[in-house]
Parts: sequence; structure tokens; C-alpha cells
Amino acid sequence: MTFIGSPEGVKEAAFRAIRRAAELIDMRQQKGAHSRIGATDVCPFVPVSGVSMEDCIQLARDLGERVAKELGIPVYLYEEAAQKPERRNLANIRAGEYEGLPEKLKDPEWAPDFGAPAFNPMSGATVIGAREFLIAYNINLNTRDRRLAHEIALSLRESGRAQRDAQGNIVRDAQGKAVNLPGRFRDVKAVGWYIEDYGVAQISINFTNYNLSPVHLVFDEAVKEAEKLGLRVTGSELVGLIPKEALLMAGRYYLEKQGKSPGVPDEELVRTAVLSLGLGDVAPFDPDKKIIESQFKDTGPSLLKLNLREFANALSLDSPTPGGGSTAALCAALSAALSAMVANLTVGKKGYEEVSGEMKEAALKAQVLKDDLLGAVDEDTRAFNKVMEAFGLPKGSEEQVKEKDAALEKSSKQATLVPLDVLEKCGLLLELALLVAQKGNKNSLSDAGVAGLMAEAAAAGAFYNVKINLPWIRDSDFKEEALKKGDELMSRVARLGAEIRGVVEHLLGKT
Repeated sequence: MTFIGSPEGVKEAAFRAIRRAAELIDMRQQKGAHSRIGATDVCPFVPVSGVSMEDCIQLARDLGERVAKELGIPVYLYEEAAQKPERRNLANIRAGEYEGLPEKLKDPEWAPDFGAPAFNPMSGATVIGAREFLIAYNINLNTRDRRLAHEIALSLRESGRAQRDAQGNIVRDAQGKAVNLPGRFRDVKAVGWYIEDYGVAQISINFTNYNLSPVHLVFDEAVKEAEKLGLRVTGSELVGLIPKEALLMAGRYYLEKQGKSPGVPDEELVRTAVLSLGLGDVAPFDPDKKIIESQFKDTGPSLLKLNLREFANALSLDSPTPGGGSTAALCAALSAALSAMVANLTVGKKGYEEVSGEMKEAALKAQVLKDDLLGAVDEDTRAFNKVMEAFGLPKGSEEQVKEKDAALEKSSKQATLVPLDVLEKCGLLLELALLVAQKGNKNSLSDAGVAGLMAEAAAAGAFYNVKINLPWIRDSDFKEEALKKGDELMSRVARLGAEIRGVVEHLLGKT
């Protein structure tokens, strides 16, 4: 089973699941076909969003120590969390399975990473680690022949195939062990099989690190190998979920193959990936159901769900939110979008070949900034709502006064940091606007100019929202630092803004 949450949340949930399994599952009675070493066989932490692999390694170690200490279950660490090279591979730790565990624990080389080397007859042992997301993925072929699918799988997978001589016999080394020819891709496991429900043979693939071996590269290589055998790849199928970045990587790759800029919205990148990989070949592909990040996105109220008229109407009402902070963030996001547009209109155009690389990079940066700043539209409103909630807290007793003051201090600081971050990003926006004004498609020069103006306006508006929150903050060091940083950022904004206006007005004068 898979569950998603905050680092501390999933660590606690994992411990409770392991504890419950130890209460309910008696390994002395358990039977099954799948390899296993204990009641909770394996528990990997996988970074999805906002956490690093190092974070997951620490979670694995914390959990392993707690499981051994509180539950008396020996724990081995594997994959990225492994403390010995031979323990990276789960199969090595599982060797001998539960039945061979008593003897294994007697070997000093297989002493657990956490806990005493004592056999727990009811629960066995547990393997805990950190790894990249495992993507289960099938490539569809226009054949029913499983052997042909497996032939392609042998060329793709890391373990490859046995080497054969001219007579077709397996080549063996001096010890009689088969000599292996490695396959094309690291961290890829693959076999060929026939799926009766679809009536096609598939190359069934597990990606254990899609960053090292991306889905799109393996797909394209499968297409080449299939053609050698007179076959065609008709599409592919995702089993379970996929990290969004894996599809974004594919979308960028296929757009660049078409000579287009990869600096487009995420939604367009996903659409390109789905079409290019043929992910709807045997079943409909719904990104909202198949992308893992979509399973925990915020479903609460959002200004971004409003159309333009609804947003303007909401601004015009007698309510403090949404207000100037959210509007400043939106202006900044629109600046990023305009710079991305000018960059994308430059890529592939005659006469702009020398700046194509710069424009692609500019578009990619602008899209990241755009998405961050759109998030700030809601974040600013939420932060100010917290300030209003703090003002509304009771203050009848001395304790309540302290609680109210603390809440107001905390919420006011957050309401200051959000627009301060927007202001900081405005400097980056102005750099992009200046670049596309100087080197971008001259037919879009006015758009570059508007991108600069929007960034300037957003910066000034964001700084206003920094200043208006400072009187409610008692921390003088925080206030002084916020004002100092804001002044420095505004000086940069003024300099870049003047430079952009000068460039745009000069070039417009030439048209």
C-alpha cells in the first residue's frame, strides 16, 4: 500500500502500520508465493515533492531505530539508506527469506542495522530504506508474440542477456558462470509478456530511477528495437501513478525534438508527453488520476479557480481579501507569462538562430517563476486571513492576551514574508524582460515592454504590502531586516526598470 503526506506524518503512519502488522501477522503461520522476510517486509520512503532523498534517508534511519527499540524487530536498511554496499539490493537482504532468518542472524556479516541479532519468530525482520519512485510502465506492440516483446526487453533492461557464441550456446567464464551482456539502461527492469485482455504483447518495465533512465528515452529506444524486428510500437500504458516531473521531462524532450521551445506551461508539457508516448493506447489516460502530485493537491477555495471577471468582482467587494498583495503577485505572474511568450515566439524563427538557446532557457525560467507567483496569489490572501483571525482572538484574560499577541506576531511576519518574496522575484522577472526585449522577436517588443512594466508595478505593490504589516510586528530585528532588504530590492527594480524602458522606447523609435 502507498500513502502520501508530510515527512513526520508518513514516518508516524509507517511506524503504526508496522506495529499493527506485528500484532496481527504471525510469520510462523504465514504462507505465500512472494519473497518476504517479515510481517512488514519492506518500507521505502520515496521523495515526491518538497523533500530530498537525504530527507528520506533520515526518515528511514529514524524509523528503523524506533522499530527496533520499541517493537523488538531487527531492521535492515536498503537502497539509498543502506550502510553497506551489499545491502543496497533488496534481493540480497531477502535471500533465505523468513525461514532462513535465524541462521542469517547468526552471521556477523548480517547483523541488523538496528536492533539485536535475535530472531523474532512472530514478526521476522523488516527492511526500511529510501529510493526513487518506482514507475510501472508497459510498452505495447502490434504483435501477440511474447518472445518478440521479451527480445526487446533484453536489450533495454540493465541486467541485459546472456552472451552467446556463433552456435547460439551460452558463453561461460572459467567458473562456469554465464557471461552477461548488459542492456542499454541503468535502473531498468524489463520482461516481455502477452496480455490477453488487450490482445497484444507488451514490454513490461519497472523504472527504479527515472532521473537516470527517463521513460521517454526508453520508449524511443524500444521503437528502434521494434523496427529491427519488423514490429511497431502502438503506444504505452502506465500502471499506477507517475511523478509529474517524469512527464514534464518527456514533454520538454519531445518539444525540443520538434524544434520548439520547452518553456511552456506544465499542462502543455503533460499533454505533449501523453500524446508522444501514446499513453491512451489501451485505456484512457487522465493526468488528474495518474500523476501522483494530483492526489494531494489543495482542493480548498482558490482565487486561481476564478475567471477574470470573477476575480475582478471579488477584488471590488467590501472585503479586505483578496487585495493588493494578491494583485501584486498576479501582476508578477503575468510579467513572467509575457516574457515566456516573447521567448517562445523567438525560438525557431529565422534570424534568431544564435539566441535560440538563450530564449529556451528564458522561457523555462519564466514558467517556473509564473507558477511560483500564481501560488503567491492564494498564499498572500491566506496569510492576511491569518492576521485577521489573530485580531479576532479573545483577550479577556492575561493568558488570552499573550496568545493573541503571539498569533498576531506570527501571522504578521508571514504576511510580510509573502510579498517580500514576490518583490525578490520581481528582480528576476525584470532580468528576463530585459533579455527578451534586447534579443527576442522584435515583433513582440511591446510585449517585452509590458512584461517589464508589470514587474515594476508588482514590485512596488509588493513592497507596499511589506510595509503595511510591519507596525504589528514587535521583533525590531525582523522589521529592520525586512525594510533593508526591501529597499535594496527596490533599488535594483528601479535600475532594471529604467533600463528596460530605455531599450524598448529606443527600439520602438526605430520601427
